[in-house]
Amino acid sequence: MAEKFPERTKNECLARMLTVRDALDVISGKWKILIIISIMSGNKRFREIERSIPKISSKVLAKELKDLEEHQLIKRTVYDESPVLVEYTATDYVFTLEKVIEALHSWGLNHRKKILEQ
Repeated sequence: MAEKFPERTKNECLARMLTVRDALDVISGKWKILIIISIMSGNKRFREIERSIPKISSKVLAKELKDLEEHQLIKRTVYDESPVLVEYTATDYVFTLEKVIEALHSWGLNHRKKILEQ
């Protein structure tokens, strides 16, 4: 049986919520974790990332890449070639999310099983 959260004071509860909210502000949404997974899996160019994520639009991908770069989770490198080449790579910082992504993956598998069993 799952262990429940220990009881907390109102201030401890609020502090916990605020830090979780901070994290969700950075990685929440329909696409950010998927983009991170794509880049961590070796997709570097815009079109590679776009093709690896079904149903994402170019406009949304561009916005999300910019947000992830601002939060230092990915690095954008522009190569002065003709045509210009742009690559996105994972920063060391993004790898601090590996356990979070693995936990989401595991929870998602379990959730699918639970829902499909009904």
